[in-house]
Amino acid sequence: MTTLNKNLSKETQTIELVIGTFIIITLLFAFYMFTNKNANVLVFAFPFVVSALFLNGIILLLLTGRFVKLYHERKDIAVKILLLLSNIPIAFLYYSVAMKA
Repeated sequence: MTTLNKNLSKETQTIELVIGTFIIITLLFAFYMFTNKNANVLVFAFPFVVSALFLNGIILLLLTGRFVKLYHERKDIAVKILLLLSNIPIAFLYYSVAMKA
C-alpha cells in the first residue's frame, strides 16, 4: 500500500471556491442592479449566499486545523485563509449597496 504525500500548495480547491463564489455573487449583484432592484433576484440569490457561507465556513475550519497541524505549510495555508476571508468585505459592500437603495 502506498502513501500519497500531497503538498498543500498544489491543492487548488480553496482558490477555486474563493474565485467561484466571488464570481457568482458578483454576477448576482450585477443582475440585481441591472433589473432595477427586482426583489425576485434576492429570493433566488438568498439560498446561494447561505450555502456559500456554510461551505466557506467549513473550508475555513478545515484550513485552520491544517494551519495548526502542518507547520511547514503555514505560509500557503495563511494565504488561502486570507483569500477566503477577503470575500467578507466584498459581500458586505454588495449588501450595503443593495440595501441602501
